[in-house]
Amino acid sequence: MPTSQDMTTHLDPGLLDALQHQVALFARRAEQTRLGGVGQVRNSMDRAAYLLLNRLDREGPMGVKALAAGMGIDSSTVTRQVAPLVDTGLVKRTSHPEDGRAVVLQLSPRGQARLEEVRSSRRELMANVTDGWTESERESFCTLLTRFNTALSARQTGLPPMDPAAAS
Repeated sequence: MPTSQDMTTHLDPGLLDALQHQVALFARRAEQTRLGGVGQVRNSMDRAAYLLLNRLDREGPMGVKALAAGMGIDSSTVTRQVAPLVDTGLVKRTSHPEDGRAVVLQLSPRGQARLEEVRSSRRELMANVTDGWTESERESFCTLLTRFNTALSARQTGLPPMDPAAAS
């Protein structure tokens, strides 16, 4: 297995330093703004809640274990993160349609409306931040960022990188 030193010997160290610095700046700024959006909706939904609601919206009702596996976190973390979403009525617990003993989490109508409100605000933020970019530049940035996130996820889970299109 190649060492990290072997992997970087043929790469430009200055470029790698610049890349890691920009990623660090991005992480700090993203956390500072929480990429929350604009207007009254800004910063009104934390990252964990947004990602959980988004996954339930895209993939439909599922159990805690499936939700945790899909997000690359453990079940206890999902349980802790989902509890306030259930308490505020954004997510509801229902019986599994095929196994009435099992419980699945489902986006409630209130959760769907709130998620769309946050998405709309975040779309507006992205439009503002990338004002002056061409559509092609936005697409390229999105493609590269998706590829980067997919590679980070694969590294974290120890799995080989998957097709970036499948990760979105």
